[in-house]
Amino acid sequence: MKSTVNVRASSLLAGVAFAALSAAPVFAQTAPVAEADASTAAEAEANAIVVTGYRQSLREAIDIKRETIGFSDSIVATDIADFPEQNLSEALQRIPGVTIEREKGLGTRVNVRGLPTEFTLVTINDLATASGSGGRDVEFDIFASELIQSVTVQKSPTAADEEGGIAGSVKIRTARPFDNPGLRVVGSVEGAYNSISEEIDPQFSFLASHTFGDFGVLLSVSKGQRTNRTDSNSGINFRPISRWTDRGNAQTDQALAVLERDAGIVFDDVGDPDEVNRVVFLDKVGDRIYLNDQDKLGFSGSLQYRPSDQFSVTFDAFLGSFDTVEDEYDAAAYSASSRSTLDVIHEYDDTTLADSGIVVLRDVSYTATQHEFLSKERITETDYRQFGGEMNWAPGNWEIDLLAGYSSASKSRDNANLKHVAYAPSRTRYTETGGETIPSDDPNTIDMYNSPQSYLFEAYETTYEEIEDDKYTAQLNVTYNFDGVLKRVNFGSRYTNKTTERQYGEEKIQGPTRGDTSYVNERTLADSELGYVTEIVGGKDYQAGDLDWQQISNDYARDFFRPEGFLSPFDDGQFYRVKEETIAAYGMADFEFDIASMPVFVNAGARYIKTTVRSSGFHQVQNPDGSTGYTDEPVSSEGSYEKVLPSFNAHIELASDLLIRAAASQTLIRPALTDLAYKRTASWNEFRFTDGNPSLKPTYADQWEVGIEKYLGSDGLLAASYFWKNIKGVVQNELTGVVEDVTKYNANGTIDGVYDFDVYQPVNADGSYKVSGVELVAVVPFRWFHEALEGFGVNANYTFLDSSLTGESDLDIPTSPIGLSDNTYNATLFYERGPFAARVSYNHKSAYVERIERNMYPVYRDAYGQVDLAVSYQVTDNFRVELQGINITDEATTGYTMDPAFPTTYEFSGSRISLGVRAQF
Repeated sequence: MKSTVNVRASSLLAGVAFAALSAAPVFAQTAPVAEADASTAAEAEANAIVVTGYRQSLREAIDIKRETIGFSDSIVATDIADFPEQNLSEALQRIPGVTIEREKGLGTRVNVRGLPTEFTLVTINDLATASGSGGRDVEFDIFASELIQSVTVQKSPTAADEEGGIAGSVKIRTARPFDNPGLRVVGSVEGAYNSISEEIDPQFSFLASHTFGDFGVLLSVSKGQRTNRTDSNSGINFRPISRWTDRGNAQTDQALAVLERDAGIVFDDVGDPDEVNRVVFLDKVGDRIYLNDQDKLGFSGSLQYRPSDQFSVTFDAFLGSFDTVEDEYDAAAYSASSRSTLDVIHEYDDTTLADSGIVVLRDVSYTATQHEFLSKERITETDYRQFGGEMNWAPGNWEIDLLAGYSSASKSRDNANLKHVAYAPSRTRYTETGGETIPSDDPNTIDMYNSPQSYLFEAYETTYEEIEDDKYTAQLNVTYNFDGVLKRVNFGSRYTNKTTERQYGEEKIQGPTRGDTSYVNERTLADSELGYVTEIVGGKDYQAGDLDWQQISNDYARDFFRPEGFLSPFDDGQFYRVKEETIAAYGMADFEFDIASMPVFVNAGARYIKTTVRSSGFHQVQNPDGSTGYTDEPVSSEGSYEKVLPSFNAHIELASDLLIRAAASQTLIRPALTDLAYKRTASWNEFRFTDGNPSLKPTYADQWEVGIEKYLGSDGLLAASYFWKNIKGVVQNELTGVVEDVTKYNANGTIDGVYDFDVYQPVNADGSYKVSGVELVAVVPFRWFHEALEGFGVNANYTFLDSSLTGESDLDIPTSPIGLSDNTYNATLFYERGPFAARVSYNHKSAYVERIERNMYPVYRDAYGQVDLAVSYQVTDNFRVELQGINITDEATTGYTMDPAFPTTYEFSGSRISLGVRAQF
């Protein structure tokens, strides 16, 4: 009896396994069965189990790539189920040129071709989506990947695109009923185990779709929990010695004396920041444990009316929630406390960073280190929703498409920090993987991890923030088709209206009752209920060092110090609203003709964009009555810009399976709305204010690309391309002013001192910089080498970047742009034959600049590689068992300041093993 299993890429992923790689690049296709004589083939057909899931999805995706006029790559799922990663961003990381940023072991934002995340435009069903981040970059971790039908990364724009995105555009599409006509019911359930938290998290997904006559309806839901523990020895950063040399007191005298005595350092001009800021020490060393509990719920629905191939109306809905509670338990030593200074320099390094003239004090005893025990709680709730309507009508040679939609996200952040402090002499130094604080030789020193009676309660700090992010879109697109060389003319217009609004407040509670200060400097850490942190969070021993220490749990802190129902009241001075309206009109034409019997396809067009931005908020001004202090006054600003953006895409078929592509365009990416906002953020320990800048303009790019693609029948692909971008007006933070005589207070209300604060703002940097790169793709079935290797194959890609840009260091230290990774590569080894499938994947991203510490010292996220594994077995026609492993080698996340000799981060988030069952009827 013939047994056929239809395991489509349409398979529901809700969870686990079948494909840590099912998100792999979409180029490989089904390897044909080796030829045999007719009788053998007939017998094989009668007994074979045909598996079409992953292979079918790859076939569909490769068709998209081949037929697209420009450069693009895709992931396709014929139903809800082909993204079994932890979230959507991790599903995308195996597409050529796509990498992700990880935060505590979880993929969050997407980079295309190594460029910063804010250079990428993201749409869902052709609508630019809101995520509540307040920026342009989308937080992919909020979206349930099980609700996604397909994702295409478009790397060369056309005139009809909303924006090109300097890096590229990520186009997400949710499922629709006529994608697979008829009745379908698909569901899956899984349990996932984290190796550090030792928790098992449930997840399920369900999809039901039915078409009846001209109508179709689809509903899907995904619900999942994730408990992840991250252990980290981190927060280790450079601090310039000007921390003390600028004070002009006894601390300054001692610091200068110790520098000369122990390191032979004497400044020519102690008032010259360029000289003094090149002597640095370890500002702060922390050991911390994070426990992150996530609850993700997503729904998608689609109604379609499709009486014919020439007319259809679709309504899509995509909504859900993403709620997290993160507990952080932090034991840290702040060497640069306001009452401290240098005591003894045990070791310094004047050679590693000699090219930058920087001397690093590697091992130092300090006179009064600020030791801190911090119990932090962060509660974040995000609700997102998107509704869209689309009409497609093709009367005769005409095609008329209407699109309208609304995208919105609401986010709240309720944060608390219980702070206990002990001032005492200590010794802080670098270790091989990070840093540590140990007792010094001073008789008044303490063992910071085991002296709870030495820590005084300082404050229970609370903040509360609400962000509303809304966007409305309407578009009309009209096409007329011809029969000659000119195949079609397309023109249209688009209107978008985007608004971001933010409220923020903070308050320090000085005792168990709001406003009660009687416990300040009296209550110690030992007076509260303590527990070992590994017992509070549960799971294994601390992974980043041989340590354990006692702290106050967040449950106890909330119950004792925080009044019931309390939220920090909003501060009018922290409010801002940014509204952006854009009107666009575009036109383009497609041409098809032959050159020496070789088909040529050309698309050329241009888009006109006019944008108006209105920013409102508050700004600090000196009190009008002449008294000391500042008053928040409302302020607003309006600006506009317009631009014509041409585009060109073409390809020529040298042979039926050999294509050459070319593309050129001008494109832009708009500044983050948070950068446009009227607001001032204070960094008290850095003596800095950061302001928004309503006058920011977009970042523009001129770009071109050329590539060659060799299609290997239905089996694979070899491709290579070279791309070049000239980027102008990149947004950087620069010093734009100084606020004099700012009074800085300690947490207990005492005055720390009066200082001049630098003011930094985002600005469009002068000049331009160039980025060029090479992208390679190889998908090869091993059956080609020997028939015994039937079912085996490899899918690999590599992206290399070269950039002329140097970073924004005030010390003129050369660095790559923030977020730009020089090279990335992904390799997937897979086996699929009969009911069994297995894949192992390795994804690598090279080191990149994560931030510029104090606008002076580049801090790098180290190169990172991760191994994922997936195995599945089709038990019956309707049921499949799936096993998946993420980061199975338990790789650590590491970072450093300028050179690996000065580590900043040593972090473990563990591996994740999932077991699940999928059913399809």
